Amino acid sequence: MSSTKRKEPLLYMEEHRVKEDPQDYGLADDVFNMEVFKKKLQVAIIRNDEDGLEFDMIGVYPAIANAFRRLMLSEVPSMAIEKVYIYNNTSIIQDEVLAHRMGLLPLKADPRLFAYRTEESSEAGTEQDTLEYELKVKCTRRKDASKDQSNFDDIYKNHKVYSGHLKWLPKGKQAQIYSESMVNCIHEDILIAQLRPGHELDLRLVAVKGLGKDHAKFSPVATAYYRLLPQIKLNREVTGKDAYLLQSCFSPGVIGIDENECAYVKDARYDSCSRNVYRYPQLEDSVTLGRVRDHYIFTVESVGSLKPDVIFLEAVKVLKKKCRAFIDEIEAE
Repeated sequence: MSSTKRKEPLLYMEEHRVKEDPQDYGLADDVFNMEVFKKKLQVAIIRNDEDGLEFDMIGVYPAIANAFRRLMLSEVPSMAIEKVYIYNNTSIIQDEVLAHRMGLLPLKADPRLFAYRTEESSEAGTEQDTLEYELKVKCTRRKDASKDQSNFDDIYKNHKVYSGHLKWLPKGKQAQIYSESMVNCIHEDILIAQLRPGHELDLRLVAVKGLGKDHAKFSPVATAYYRLLPQIKLNREVTGKDAYLLQSCFSPGVIGIDENECAYVKDARYDSCSRNVYRYPQLEDSVTLGRVRDHYIFTVESVGSLKPDVIFLEAVKVLKKKCRAFIDEIEAE
């Protein structure tokens, strides 16, 4: 991030309305300029681990921020179970409910290693565009179980069907390219069904590459959202009981209290802007709540097949490809 101080365009959150800064005319009269945009654009990574990514995107238009959010949700591909062939289902779960449940199981398979199925593709699929699995589970009563036992784990065998029961069936040379740990379910303890003696499941599952805009099961993110950076300013000194009351009006960690029992803004970043402070007449004039209009805090949580930072980079590639196609159309005319 740049160390130079920039003028932040603000939105003020009053009790019953959101008010714009009188010196800020918003985006209505802004003329887009690429050089100015590149100077204003800043990206700062706050947290990046296996399950989640939090980063700040500063100096961008709302449409650009929303474009990245929608691309991550809808147009970054992933692998998911598309067809379920049910040869035997004597459980209490209806076939269509069971098939829907299988489609929502998250797979580890990296979608970048596979091709899309086309209309010309055969129903069986190929090793380049299809993954196959089978699920064969039969519930039986344990022979050594006594009549006095009440724990189902001690009485029945395979009475709970988990995602770990799925068995990968390699197609062609897939076994030489991928290992079972690369294409199986991300979590092996996802409960699919509960069985009783006499119940049996015999399924064949076909997974393909798809997009979230076609079905939510293909979305690579558990959630992807953004919010504006909160800004909190104390207008006067708040001490004693009022300081603790002020602290309770905000999310934990936002307002701190020093050794003199005087309130101060500790970290406004994680404030939810609930405006609870306006419930108390003695406090409503003590703070000014605002949001920085062009500072977006992105949070991306991956399902698991792709890392969160990879999902964002793939979204950038998708947007770049769309822009290139649009420019080509304009130039062709």
